[in-house]
Amino acid sequence: MRVDPPYPVTVGEDVIREITANLDPRPCAILTDSNVGPLYAEGLKRSLEGAGWTVVGVVEVAAGEASKGVATYADAVGHLARMGLTRDGAIFALGGGVVGDLGGFVAATYMRGIDLVMLPTSLLAMVDSAVGGKTGLDLPEGKNLVGAFVRPLMVAADPGWLQTLPESEVSSGLAEVVKMGLLAGGPFFEDLDLIPAARAGDEDSLRALILHSIRFKAKVVAEDEREGGRRAILNYGHTIGHALEAAADFALPHGSAVAAGMVAEAAISRDRFGTDLTALHDQLLESAGLPRRSPGIDPGAALLAMSRDKKRSATNGEKEGTAGGATHRFVLLKDVGLPVYGVPVGDAEARAAIGEIVA
Repeated sequence: MRVDPPYPVTVGEDVIREITANLDPRPCAILTDSNVGPLYAEGLKRSLEGAGWTVVGVVEVAAGEASKGVATYADAVGHLARMGLTRDGAIFALGGGVVGDLGGFVAATYMRGIDLVMLPTSLLAMVDSAVGGKTGLDLPEGKNLVGAFVRPLMVAADPGWLQTLPESEVSSGLAEVVKMGLLAGGPFFEDLDLIPAARAGDEDSLRALILHSIRFKAKVVAEDEREGGRRAILNYGHTIGHALEAAADFALPHGSAVAAGMVAEAAISRDRFGTDLTALHDQLLESAGLPRRSPGIDPGAALLAMSRDKKRSATNGEKEGTAGGATHRFVLLKDVGLPVYGVPVGDAEARAAIGEIVA
């Protein structure tokens, strides 16, 4: 499939064949992490060199959210400079969401921009972060406060890479699948019934959910690449979810934070629009092996983190649910397949919703 503006997105077993079919060889470097690198980096390097690419080296960062920081970014671009990667080169971002975010921002800024190929190895990255061109680094003040929009040359995902993931990582990715199914409605929502089979290792079910997610996200991104409008719906569950991550000093897995965020935002949606989807959220998230609560997090710290969220400036053409004194902008659900973005939510309402999921 292709997104618009076009770049190829492929899901299959022969990643190198897809790369060589779509891209001309050039100098490149592989950016990966300490979990993925030992498994796949050397094999990728040999395959690229066999296809005529010049691999100047492999940059390996520590696995985990901490590598989405400015210090790791500076180390990475320093490595590329010492390796001699030139402006006509490319970065292969081989890893999960952290590597994709870091690699994308490196590609956007090294020598004022070089090419990027995304090779997502986690379910979370395959279904969400590798598609759409958003990259980001974290600051102590909040998540993804430094970043850029970067259009990759291509995205190539091999579902076989998921076999090495622990079950908790698969569940983390399924949080985004649940989110997009709720947003999309229709056949995608109906196929959320495949989640238990996908968790159990059924390759056809997993591939179907990956393809549904990529197609839905690609469609939304094609309508609004720079997140000036409708693309904001993809932030469902993330306004509170990102705040929970920050309040937990990023010790809370992203999928768990988004799951709890969706539960809280479903409660706000119920109070605003009268359609109660909270039990449905609980059922879907339970089937994905995800928690519906984040106990022990300080609601005040989460609210403070939310006040720094870059999404708070979003606007909504529909002007739904205006509330006096509102300071935060949310994506809410009127019903399955009927999201509304940019809904103003006040501090008291947000605090109450957070309080329910951290108690």
